[in-house]
Amino acid sequence: MDTTISTRKMVSMAMLIAISVVLVYFVHLPFPPAPFLEYDPADIPILIGAFVFGPSTGLLLTILASVIQGITVSSGSGWIGIVMHIFATGCCAVAAGSIYQKNPSMKQAAIALVVGALLQTAAMVVMNLIFTPLFMNQPLDTVLAMIVPIIIPFNLLKAGVNCLVTLLLFRSIGKAVRA
Repeated sequence: MDTTISTRKMVSMAMLIAISVVLVYFVHLPFPPAPFLEYDPADIPILIGAFVFGPSTGLLLTILASVIQGITVSSGSGWIGIVMHIFATGCCAVAAGSIYQKNPSMKQAAIALVVGALLQTAAMVVMNLIFTPLFMNQPLDTVLAMIVPIIIPFNLLKAGVNCLVTLLLFRSIGKAVRA
């Protein structure tokens, strides 16, 4: 019986990762103030997985999806994009999954996703300060000047939209993943 549960969980995780990769491939919308930043809904299946299976599985989904996306559909950002995605989405998935797991209710899910979105935004500020000068070959001062008018609004918008869609979908999709 344990094998069947493990197999089901692995298949569900593989499906969530596949959906995440497909979403990045088909949906990537540029952020007008900085077209090098693109919205994608890849975190939605990861967050659903964190709610259904817990925060450690959410982190594992983040790592696997980030690596697969980084070597296939998002290969332009290379290892830097992989590391940034793992760190930022990992913060969101672990925080949201941990908070939701303590009291699985819609109210707790909403709180968990707000906290996750804020942590993801903060993580991306840190990651952009570290990696954007390397990736874009720009001085740190240029990146610092982008933090408030571009980096924070973009990441709040991206994380906020993904968390809102997760909140709207996770109950119905979660039931299907568990079944």
